[in-house]
Amino acid sequence: MAQPFCYQTRIRFVDTDASGRIHYTSLFKFFEAAETELFRTFDISYTRGNFNFPRVHAECDIRLPLLHDDLIEIEVRLTKLGASSMRFDFKALKEAAVAATGAVVMVCMDRKSQRAIDIPDELRARFAEILTEPA
Repeated sequence: MAQPFCYQTRIRFVDTDASGRIHYTSLFKFFEAAETELFRTFDISYTRGNFNFPRVHAECDIRLPLLHDDLIEIEVRLTKLGASSMRFDFKALKEAAVAATGAVVMVCMDRKSQRAIDIPDELRARFAEILTEPA
C-alpha cells in the first residue's frame, strides 16, 4: 500500500467568507488541486480516452479555523477502488493538526452513453499503485 500523497498550499483571500474563515465550498477546490497533483505525479489523466469521472458523493468536515494565508498540507488517499468507482479521502493539516477531512466518490462514465463503465485496465493498474489504507 502506498503512502498518502501530500500537497502544500496557502488559503487565498478569495477563498474566505465574511467571517474571515475559509468558505466551506473552497475546501473542495483545494482537495481537487491536491488530487490533480497526485494524478500528475503518476501520469494519470481524466482527459485521455472516451470516459470521465464525475463526482457522485462529496463530504467535508471542518475542525479548525482556516484563515487567509494559513499554510496547509493536504493528504490524499485513494482508499477504495471498485469496478467502476473509487473513493478519495482527504485530510487538511494546519501546523500538523487536522483542520478538515473530506472525501469524494467518483464513477467512471462513458462520455457518449453517460453510463457507468468499468475503469479501463491500464488506468486501474495506475490507480492500484496509489491505493492506500483509510486514515
